[in-house]
Amino acid sequence: EVQLVESGGGSVQAGGSLRLSCSPSGDTGYTISSHCMRWFRQAAGKQREWVSYITTRGTAQYADSVKGRFTISKDIAENALYLQMNSLKPEDTAMYYCAARSRGGCPTASEGYDYWGQGTQVTVFS
Repeated sequence: EVQLVESGGGSVQAGGSLRLSCSPSGDTGYTISSHCMRWFRQAAGKQREWVSYITTRGTAQYADSVKGRFTISKDIAENALYLQMNSLKPEDTAMYYCAARSRGGCPTASEGYDYWGQGTQVTVFS
């Protein structure tokens, strides 16, 4: 079983930045570069929504709400996924999760992902 570990969340003033990280824990042999990786977030009282994803080829996509402010990337050598978040807004406040697939494809729905992290809280105050 692959367990993902996120870090980098925190509290920041609107307009600030945070960088989230995600890596598989332990020696599972799971390589991020070989699978679609996606960031989701869930605000209190709201449904989980996808934020950004990156394919095995490195193609990145973003939800309209974060486009131009967030950047997803992966470090193959470190086997790590990142989400650089700039110009943060109070509406970005949520628990952020990274998710990974055990097979090919890059579905939008959270149900399509087999491995999840525990989440890291991002709070943006005005």
